[in-house]
Amino acid sequence: MGSRYGKKAYVNGLLIALNVLFFLYLEITDSSEDAYFMYTKGAMFAPAVLEDGEYYRLLTAMFMHFGIRHIMNNMLVLFVIGDNLERALGHVKYLIFYLLCGIGSNWVSMMAHTADTMTVSAGASGAIFGVVGGLLYVVTANRGQLEDLNTRQLVIMIFFSLYLGYTSTGVDNIAHLSGLVIGFVLAIILYHRPARDWWADGGIKR
Repeated sequence: MGSRYGKKAYVNGLLIALNVLFFLYLEITDSSEDAYFMYTKGAMFAPAVLEDGEYYRLLTAMFMHFGIRHIMNNMLVLFVIGDNLERALGHVKYLIFYLLCGIGSNWVSMMAHTADTMTVSAGASGAIFGVVGGLLYVVTANRGQLEDLNTRQLVIMIFFSLYLGYTSTGVDNIAHLSGLVIGFVLAIILYHRPARDWWADGGIKR
């Protein structure tokens, strides 16, 4: 995926493509809005993970969505902001970051909902909130501005995203919050602000 900032963010494009292809496969095979069918294809289901050791669900559920609106909303956000973080972290780090956010948020959500073990869940929102959390740290580390993003925009995005989640039904808010926190922490670990060019500082050494 090209950019007016020079670097290509092809990992983010690949992640979007994988989500879309998996969604099309699910729709062609049966229905992505059928909970049992989604369970058979790898969606999150606590007993299957904790009792049967099907830990792969922590990963596969990240690429599954319930219906066209679900995937469209998630992929639109990832398309808009994912490139920024990939350019900041680099391709390999961004891929690792994204997967860890998704797996981590799925795990936290599963452990927080152990009393509601019969719920089948799926979606990339935990990983995407991780991207938002990571960007919040990176933008802050760059004095409140990164490419076309600033701290104020991200805080507003986070507020409205969480508000919509808590005022809607069927939304895994624990996954959203945990993804946000995991993303922020991982960005602290993985992101290293590039040394400023000597001329960018007006020829002044500090």
